[in-house]
Amino acid sequence: MTVAEELTPAVPDSAADAAGPDESEEPIKQRKNGLYPGVSDELAENMKSGWADTELRDLTPVPQAAETAARRAALSERFPGERLVIPAGNLKTRSNDTEYAFRASVEYAYLTGNQSEDGVLVLEPTAEGHEATIYLLPRSDRENGEFWLDGQGELWVGRRHSLTEAGTLYGIPASDVRELAGALREATGPVRVVRGYDAGIEAALTDKVTAERDEELRVFLSEARLVKDEFEIGELQKAVDSTVRGFEDVVKVLDKAEATSERYIEGTFFLRARVEGNDVGYGTIAAAGPHACTLHWVRNDGAVRSGELLLLDAGVETHTYYTADVTRTLPINGRFDAVQRKIYDAVYEAQEAGIAAVKPGAKYRDFHDAAQRVLAEKLVEWGLVEGPVERVLELGLQRRWTLHGTGHMLGMDVHDCAAARVEAYVDGTLEPGMCLTVEPGLYFQADDLTVPEEYRGIGVRIEDDILVTEDGNRNLSAALPRRSDEVEAWMASVKG
Repeated sequence: MTVAEELTPAVPDSAADAAGPDESEEPIKQRKNGLYPGVSDELAENMKSGWADTELRDLTPVPQAAETAARRAALSERFPGERLVIPAGNLKTRSNDTEYAFRASVEYAYLTGNQSEDGVLVLEPTAEGHEATIYLLPRSDRENGEFWLDGQGELWVGRRHSLTEAGTLYGIPASDVRELAGALREATGPVRVVRGYDAGIEAALTDKVTAERDEELRVFLSEARLVKDEFEIGELQKAVDSTVRGFEDVVKVLDKAEATSERYIEGTFFLRARVEGNDVGYGTIAAAGPHACTLHWVRNDGAVRSGELLLLDAGVETHTYYTADVTRTLPINGRFDAVQRKIYDAVYEAQEAGIAAVKPGAKYRDFHDAAQRVLAEKLVEWGLVEGPVERVLELGLQRRWTLHGTGHMLGMDVHDCAAARVEAYVDGTLEPGMCLTVEPGLYFQADDLTVPEEYRGIGVRIEDDILVTEDGNRNLSAALPRRSDEVEAWMASVKG
């Protein structure tokens, strides 16, 4: 990585004077150990000119522009007469002067289609509803040297869209975000803000908002995502299709993973996610052997051994932030042994029961209850817990080995709609357009003395992404085999 000593040197008086009094009020800071002590008058003048016009004049709106407009209209209808402020968020420091890769807040991206750091969507109330404005950083200033001297100048981090370009792309008039905090401080009337993303914007509104009213805004935007529109469904299918290819990539290199570690699996899947999407939707779980019994095993530094199982829980995130969430438990050598197959087939049977319960009009909890019943029946049948099954379920005794819920909503967050009210989510009713995971599992910890020794260290989870349709459901990840014999045949085919 380049040591960018020019990023923040002091601008000498002559360069500041050339920039004008307003722009010289906050001079660009000097890097403590930069190799250049300043900028000469001649260099400052030279860097102002000789640049081509790069304005993009043939842009068309982003594919989801019609959907984001409809989402803003629904938001406007819910909060008439109130100013609504939805920030994208700011860059976060990773260490010293390096930042984490930026990911805009889901609320902001859902309503705009934009993913720029420091962006803010503001809905100003009008007699007819609201007028939306998207506040963004404009192109870097070349007169005061910002574009090549500042750490976030375009010469260093890349070109950003002009405000005119942004207005065309997102179908929303765009303004300079650097003017927004001051305007919000002077604003009057009721205001709500989505908290937790932009401390500067929140500070400007500190005497105008309440936590309770802001939470109502956050909850509404979470529940708005429960039912996906056609654009979202298409993006989720893209994410799943790329994820299926990522699983195939992993199967092809299991021999290399055996020679190294679980990180070879993680890295292999990550390559697919970065080539075909934006990123992984969450930290990949590449859990081999007994690590499969740790639900969120993301260290991925363990050994990959023939004869054991690999629990791979991974999802590609599309460029529009929609993520898949798929799990397969694979025999590393391509064949289940008798005990592995017994446990795997029990989980598969539970998942089949759970998927069958996903349909419009069903209670959200139904698929969980159906899968848990099958697993409880198996545990009683195997003598691991005393029946009857109704007693086991009433007391939750199966949870020693099933551990987690059987699924969750899926979308722009892997655990989407998390701020929704309980009555709208967990206690709600399934509707067409909802997308959720069905992912039962059985986990026998390596130190669990209550189970036969041959069970210990075996963890199995099978997870698919299920769309509720008008007449039932559609398994978006059906292209990835699930039944144990089909998994074996698929692995043999992929390995060639």
